[in-house]
Amino acid sequence: MNRKDESKRKKVGQPMRIVCAGDSLTRGVSLIRGRLRIVENPYPKLLEQSLRSAFGATTALGEITVTNRGAFNDNSSSLLKRLAKDVLSEEPDIVVIEIGANDCDFRWNEVAEAPDLEHTPYVPLERFASNIERMVEQIQEAGAKPLLLTLLPLDPVRYYRHLSKRFGTGIAHWIACCGGIEHWHNRYDEALRQCVGKLGVDHIDVRARDGQVQLWRSMLSDDGIHLTATGYQHVSSMVFSSLFALRLVNPGTVSETAAEPHIVS
Repeated sequence: MNRKDESKRKKVGQPMRIVCAGDSLTRGVSLIRGRLRIVENPYPKLLEQSLRSAFGATTALGEITVTNRGAFNDNSSSLLKRLAKDVLSEEPDIVVIEIGANDCDFRWNEVAEAPDLEHTPYVPLERFASNIERMVEQIQEAGAKPLLLTLLPLDPVRYYRHLSKRFGTGIAHWIACCGGIEHWHNRYDEALRQCVGKLGVDHIDVRARDGQVQLWRSMLSDDGIHLTATGYQHVSSMVFSSLFALRLVNPGTVSETAAEPHIVS
């Protein structure tokens, strides 16, 4: 009997395991006083605290655990490679995936050296989409439920200023010619949305509300891409309320102030 069959026979008293997988936005990284640092309370830790506060550490399925499997500089290719060892080995019931910001990033040192040449993202768009589909398939085959976040918005102005300090302003010519930093970010976000629609899996649309992009930008650190402590709290609230909306937690315990995500099944 495989994990998929076992999950259908889950008995009362067994633990509810949630694994959060992704890049530095899952690991919990922020630019603090000019340096990237690990924050004290990344969103998976805050999520576990919220769930345990709501349920007294247990549900009808037993103890709740939220495991952080975020990795700095992770992209969909590297996450796919480590999925079995780092994520599925935990035998999760739910896998929350946040990925994509590094996929659509560029080798800026190469761009700076040759701003007139063509450059491709770390993970080409087609491979990114394929990686997402393969991760979803592997998670489902393991008997777990995938829950994907769309790409969190960045602030292109702050991000450019951050990059130009490291690589020089010569990259501005190439950025302008390729349509801008946000152009690539939005293309990968749209590809992810198409994947979840095609596969029929649940996702959290972090940009669903009017003004949500501007709200996120107010919670970004000075590099324009990593979150502040307030930003990580907001991610935690969105995931927490999504688990409620999907009826994976007790509706009577959800705070009225929790964020209301747009969820597509």
